[in-house]
Amino acid sequence: MNDDVSCAPAGLGVFERWLSIWVALAIGAGLILGNLFPKIFAMLAALEVASVNLPVALLIWAMVFPMMVGVDFGAIRKVGERPKGLVITILVNWMIKPFTMAALAVLFFHYIFADYIPVGEAEQYVAGAILLGAAPCTAMVFIWSNLTKGDATYTLVQVSVNDIIMIFAFAPIVALLLNMTSIVIPWDTLLFSVALYVILPLLAGYYTRRKLVRHGGEEAVNKFKARVQPFSIIGLLMTVILLFGFQGEVIFNRPLIIALIAVPLIIQSYAIFFIAYGAARAWRIPFNIAAPCALIGTSNFFELAVAVAISLFGLGSGAALATVVGVLVEVPVMLSLVAFANRTKNWFPVEKDII
Repeated sequence: MNDDVSCAPAGLGVFERWLSIWVALAIGAGLILGNLFPKIFAMLAALEVASVNLPVALLIWAMVFPMMVGVDFGAIRKVGERPKGLVITILVNWMIKPFTMAALAVLFFHYIFADYIPVGEAEQYVAGAILLGAAPCTAMVFIWSNLTKGDATYTLVQVSVNDIIMIFAFAPIVALLLNMTSIVIPWDTLLFSVALYVILPLLAGYYTRRKLVRHGGEEAVNKFKARVQPFSIIGLLMTVILLFGFQGEVIFNRPLIIALIAVPLIIQSYAIFFIAYGAARAWRIPFNIAAPCALIGTSNFFELAVAVAISLFGLGSGAALATVVGVLVEVPVMLSLVAFANRTKNWFPVEKDII
């Protein structure tokens, strides 16, 4: 299962390596532009159809589509060959992570930070955290897997299975957790968001990939992804600029809110990693599967979380702000975990043919 490594990037590119810096710069640009040109941002925020902000929808598609082209559902045929890592990934991502994120968000925003966050805003930040917790990573995990010399094909299997589960599980889990925290959500808007930002990009990516493979194999897929990757980068940064531009006045008046939102998100990331990593060690899974197995749940599909937060709660909502803070903290956290994993690879057995 180690012979196919085409799905993994060659390494951490300039953009990925400094993602937090680019996002921080985009935040700064958004804050400045939002205060200089508030009417323009208000006009952009008003461009909605069926609760979907059109400029943001286009930008999210620009982000998500290149990732979906890289997902090879044919790899799912290999799912039964070595099931342990996949079992941990599924259990942690879908049975643990969404619920621990919701619990931490309620704990911090409603209790520990209660004196600093008005009740109405606390609900919004909880909602944003829930959206992040219910969306395991789709694309960046290939980078984390590559940095730990993970099994690229196995990582592809994990991502493909996660995407299929996401189609059916994301909306019910989000609705359940939001309702448990007394946040009422419209089911039609949530389901429409999942269709728009998960199902349709997956289908578009699937048909694009199939056409590319038919005419040029995996090399054609990689070349196509390289050509469209700049649009993904632009989409991410422009989305951040829009979000922070629309909320610029609030953030300038209360800069502490960014740090408060980051606290439970960071705790959640480290906790989820060590749960999965510890389970992989206890189950004696080889390192090249154990490391990606733990990292895939730690990282988030923040593009989906941002898009759904905007659809459900609006471009200027606290929920949207919380999802963008997730982007800001993710890369430094993930790089620290990659470093820890590489230092502790001797904790795991040498790979065997069957695990």
